[in-house]
Amino acid sequence: MTEIGSFGGLYDLTAAGPFRRPVLVSSTDGVGTKLKVAIQTRNHKTVGMDLVNHCVNDILVQGAVPLFFLDYIAMGKVEGEVMLEVISGLARACRDAGCALIGGETAEMPDFYKPGEYDLAGFIVGVVERENVIDGSRIASGDVLIGLPSSGLHTNGYSLARKVFFERRSLKPDSPVTELGRTVAEELLQIHRSYLPALRGLIASGVLYGMAHITGGGFTDNIPRILPRGLSARVDVGTWPVLPVFRYLQREGRIGDEEMYRTFNMGIGMVLVVPLHREEEVTAHLDKMGEKHYRIGEIVRGNRRVIYAPGSPAEPARAGAVPAS
Repeated sequence: MTEIGSFGGLYDLTAAGPFRRPVLVSSTDGVGTKLKVAIQTRNHKTVGMDLVNHCVNDILVQGAVPLFFLDYIAMGKVEGEVMLEVISGLARACRDAGCALIGGETAEMPDFYKPGEYDLAGFIVGVVERENVIDGSRIASGDVLIGLPSSGLHTNGYSLARKVFFERRSLKPDSPVTELGRTVAEELLQIHRSYLPALRGLIASGVLYGMAHITGGGFTDNIPRILPRGLSARVDVGTWPVLPVFRYLQREGRIGDEEMYRTFNMGIGMVLVVPLHREEEVTAHLDKMGEKHYRIGEIVRGNRRVIYAPGSPAEPARAGAVPAS
């Protein structure tokens, strides 16, 4: 309802649709030290998309679809070309998500940021019908964990990843890595996936009892955030394909399993908790959407933690899957 540059952004809630009892869901996040890779390579086209998609996923786990988004960019000196690339990425991802980019703030702070440096943060508001809110309260022992693949590191674990690539291995951003099939920069700048297209059609059905966006903290810290008391999640290691970048980082960085699963997404960007009797309904929908999926474990009795176990013989590893270790 207002143009970019106004003191505040207006949004007409009637444009969101005929909700009976709408609940607004908000979130804020940043891109972290992935920005250092963008700055180092002078490629700022993707970090805006990373930011929007990360925020979209964060509200999606509670059943919300995005309404509007605002950004905050701070830099030592405003550089027009950098701003254009970042904002074009923001706008593209917002358009793909059906989300209005209604405003933001650009801060010029020459005494705070070195020349060429900048920081980026985003703020999103979405909406969900009250009866469709996903809060994990229905999760019970025996429910199934379904993992959806990531596109790479997404926006987490970059401080450790950069240390392995650039310090331990002394590689450059344009160094090709045969094992990865691309350069270091190409790998590290893979866009954070949005799971909205694959999952929005399941929200109203009530089939999703819980969702965990696997971001900072990996499996270990994110899955327990949605678990009721008295329950834990058993993750069957080896039941999904671990992306080559994670095998590379673990081997070359000499990183233990515990740290890997607490730092990285290990090839799974979103975990769904689904009742066993409706698993086929969910997988049929995902197949229809062309979304790969893996049964990676189940809910068990426990004290709100993740228990790692080898893939069960009853649920053998999928073709091409390799353990993280």
